[in-house]
Amino acid sequence: MYSLILLAVVSFLSALVLTPVLRDVFARWGVMDAADGVRKIQKRPVPRLGGVPIIVACIVAYGVLMLSPLGGGHAVMRALPSVWRLLPAVGVVLGIGILDDILGLKPWEKLAGEVLACGLAIASGVQLTGIVGVHFPPVLALLGTVVWLVGCTNAVNLIDGMDGLASGIALLATSTTFIAALVQGDWGLAVATIPLAGALLGFLRYNYNPASIYLGDSGSLTLGFLLGCYGILWSQKAATMVGMTAPLLLLAVPLADAGLAIVRRFLGQQPIFGADRGHIHHRLLARGFTTRRAVLLLYAVAGVCAWLSLAVGLLHQNYTEIFLYIFVLGTLVAVHLLKYAEFGTARRMVLEGAFRRLLNARITLDGVRERLEAARSVEQCWRQMAEAYQDFGFTSLELRAGGQTYKHPAREQSVPLGGQGGWQVRVDLRHGDQVALRRNGGMHNHITLAAGFMEMLETTLAAKLAEFRELGEPGPKRSRAAAAL
Repeated sequence: MYSLILLAVVSFLSALVLTPVLRDVFARWGVMDAADGVRKIQKRPVPRLGGVPIIVACIVAYGVLMLSPLGGGHAVMRALPSVWRLLPAVGVVLGIGILDDILGLKPWEKLAGEVLACGLAIASGVQLTGIVGVHFPPVLALLGTVVWLVGCTNAVNLIDGMDGLASGIALLATSTTFIAALVQGDWGLAVATIPLAGALLGFLRYNYNPASIYLGDSGSLTLGFLLGCYGILWSQKAATMVGMTAPLLLLAVPLADAGLAIVRRFLGQQPIFGADRGHIHHRLLARGFTTRRAVLLLYAVAGVCAWLSLAVGLLHQNYTEIFLYIFVLGTLVAVHLLKYAEFGTARRMVLEGAFRRLLNARITLDGVRERLEAARSVEQCWRQMAEAYQDFGFTSLELRAGGQTYKHPAREQSVPLGGQGGWQVRVDLRHGDQVALRRNGGMHNHITLAAGFMEMLETTLAAKLAEFRELGEPGPKRSRAAAAL
């Protein structure tokens, strides 16, 4: 136990001394993080590369332990080799983060480095063998390990958007894992986590608001990777049914934020790896929280999740499902309170039936497009249009092609606006061909359905009419009305 205390104290003091020294060095080198008006909200440039003093402090702590008269204790010394085996993987992630902080890497370059680090971690014995009592076959175990480690690595990176947020949550997660390791008698995990907890505590002195140094990718990626590894090591010692439940709860805040970001960007058709101001901490700021209050609130949430993870790991496995239900319910409530526009719109679309209408219209649109592409004459094209235009909210349709005019309904001589409101649009095709459509006011069909139909006519129908013209299709001799179909 004295050896663990030594590791914690030395890493804490090392980070407390090294962080300001390295911070000034990074500032002289120009390795600064400036506001970008999107995700980074600081008022002045701040040095980054915060992962360097954290990892150096951990290494110093291990070195002092090895040289101390305590000798490390038999249990601690037996556990150290498992720590050394993980160093190559951590070194790769740290190196990727440093390169990104200094030079800037593309997303796929960082991902490639993370996958390489995952391979090294797996070779060192960090492997997800199963979940919820289900044992994975070797290939699935490897894939699951990579997905988990990459997910944790980037989740902590994504939540690193406020002074002290990522480092504070990482401190809570690391400390909780250390407590679980002590309870389980897992000295390897205890020796791996306690120096990191001490280093994070010392670093947080300079990273908390107002921060004078940032984690940068060198810090956030490395912390996420380490926490992912610790979660797997914890699950290997936990009861079979508990498995990854406790680590999932432990990292609930960053993982939930990352999951919400992916879904939001998918719904909004934004790049998955892009930056935005829709993260949980940004939403709290938008609701009037100050930076410190937002961070403290997320600390509290992370603390509750940490307590739940310990409870899952220490109590009987029958309680696991109850805690998971609590977590899921809390997540749903939080999403509702944060008032994400993407999720609110999606929920209303589902409840009001708009989603099903859009889906059915899309299916209908694809069907019309396929039939137009298969048509062998202008008449066949017109028949497909006349059968479908009302499904997209239009009340009348007119086609002028090859000198001939087609109308539906047949009794209308034109496509006037009349006195009922609404609007009409004319889609100019090639060689003077034209489509005219009318939509009355008060139509309930979503406007995007009408736009999709018009866009399809502008592309697919225009190409088909041009094809007929090139083939020399004679076309009909007189105007035909849709009523004759």
